[in-house]
Amino acid sequence: MNLIQQRTYVLSTKMWVPLSLPNVFEPFSDAFQLQQLTPPWLKFRVLTPGPIEMRRGQLIDYQIGLHGMPIRWRTEITEWDPPFRFTDSQIKGPYRRWVHSHTFEEIDGGTLMRDRLEYSVLGGAVVNRLFVKGDLQQIFNYRHEQLPGILGVRAEDCDRGDIVFSTESQEASVIA
Repeated sequence: MNLIQQRTYVLSTKMWVPLSLPNVFEPFSDAFQLQQLTPPWLKFRVLTPGPIEMRRGQLIDYQIGLHGMPIRWRTEITEWDPPFRFTDSQIKGPYRRWVHSHTFEEIDGGTLMRDRLEYSVLGGAVVNRLFVKGDLQQIFNYRHEQLPGILGVRAEDCDRGDIVFSTESQEASVIA
């Protein structure tokens, strides 16, 4: 038996917008809005026919173009608690692990949105450093740039947090 160390990386970010919780959560209840939040260079498309009922257990299929290669991606909504939180987890796709938690909290007369992405990649630290981390930085920067317009507010009225990367843990996996 061989032991393999699988590192889990964490991306976390937040953004405050001057809108009520239901108004902020509403666009996230439409899977097709993700296309507007994803940079054009990813050639992102939702493949699951609409309308998609957002609920726990819902499977959603996508296609992206990652470094010139078309990749099919399937996620499952593993938590659905509107308007406070939801989580999507990769079932099939480019990552060894992908768990993306979205939380929403009314605070200071607006809504604080938080993202926490736990992920691991084939190729470990080298692939993460050379490709994945930079791609995720660009994707979440684009998302932060697009969100105010989608929500109908001015970017200067929002408080955008930094995109922070960390390493959470190492998990040992046994391969026979």
